[in-house]
Amino acid sequence: MIRKALLLCGILSSLLYTGMNIIAPMYFEGYSSAGQTVSELSAIGAPTRPAWLAWAFVYTLLFIAFGWGVRMSAGQNRALRITGGLILLYGIISLAWPFAPMHLRGAAFSLTDALHIAMGAATILLMILIMGYGAGAFDKPFRYYSIVSLVIYIAFGALTGIDSPRIAKNLPTPWIGVWERIIIGDFLLWVVVLTILLLRRNVPSAEAMIFHHGGTETRR
Repeated sequence: MIRKALLLCGILSSLLYTGMNIIAPMYFEGYSSAGQTVSELSAIGAPTRPAWLAWAFVYTLLFIAFGWGVRMSAGQNRALRITGGLILLYGIISLAWPFAPMHLRGAAFSLTDALHIAMGAATILLMILIMGYGAGAFDKPFRYYSIVSLVIYIAFGALTGIDSPRIAKNLPTPWIGVWERIIIGDFLLWVVVLTILLLRRNVPSAEAMIFHHGGTETRR
């Protein structure tokens, strides 16, 4: 039951982050979900920053719990153990986001903006690794789904990267919010699918790992 509760945190985290992206822009006058990044909702000076940071902390805790649930579900599945470890690492690193905020467009580039870019790069790499290792944890259907998810993530991530330098120059980015939300949604959906598969997975208990052969016990 503990394992399943931790795994359900994966679905809850995806639902929470989706809700944050729907509700937060409503409280930021002039904000465009199509033309602005998610990070601008938590930028220094943004009216949505305090609420976003509070809910993002809850999201991070849920995701860390999910990572622990994945580790508990891994058994002898090495790819799944690594996936769970990467999810935990992703969650722990995400706790540092409040200390690396970007500034609103038009402000001078600062140390925190540089840290924000570095955090973003680390996050992107971890997401790709999580989906990559996760792809090898199950049979072909999930593997193919993961490959498609990775292709979508990388393709729209590249589009986001092309537009990103225009933010610091305070230039128009009419589609960057769309590109970024596609890759975020892609990852959140992947987490939900992984969660469903893991909830259906039977993990042998310690007792089930004991087998009797001719009156003797062997443990594997």
